[in-house]
Formats: sequence, structure tokens, C-alpha cells
Amino acid sequence: MTVQVLIKVSAGASRNAITGWLGDRLKISVNAPREKGRANKAVEKLIAKTLGVPGRDVSIVSGLTSTDKTVEIRCLEKDRVFARLPDRTASSKGFCPEPS
Repeated sequence: MTVQVLIKVSAGASRNAITGWLGDRLKISVNAPREKGRANKAVEKLIAKTLGVPGRDVSIVSGLTSTDKTVEIRCLEKDRVFARLPDRTASSKGFCPEPS
């Protein structure tokens, strides 16, 4: 089982945080710079820590060089991913359809 989540990343921030929803994307700030994939690694690590899953179960699958990204989370169902995110009032927006 996999879940894909749309995110918007702000690199070079003062701290690492999931800051809520921005339209249909989950807004994430990381203090790592955009160079050499450091911000992407920080995003994956932050999401894994927030969801309580191993880092290997979270990966960016699109938008590697963009601020708009799609993250894939393995080992959790959509409802469990959503329940573990800080902003629980956003219903199911930001989730991509299940891969077929």
C-alpha cells in the first residue's frame, strides 16, 4: 500500500516544520539548502519522523528540483497518514489517487 501526498517546500527556513495546508498542498519548511538534494532529504526525514515510519518508506517521486513535489509513503494507509498529520481539519485534500 502506498499513499502519495502533494507538498509545497520552503527550503532554507529557520526550522524544520509541517506548517499546514496551502491550497491542495501540505506546506513544509526545512532549514536545509536546496543544493545537492539536501532539502529533499530533509523533507523525507521530517515526513518519516512525523508519521512514525522508517525513512526508507518515504520518498519524493516527482518535483525533485521544484518547490511543488509529490511524496510517496509506503506501509501506511491513507487514513493513517492523514490521522498523523498535524492539521487534521483539511479532510483528504492533497492526496493523489491511488496508483493503479
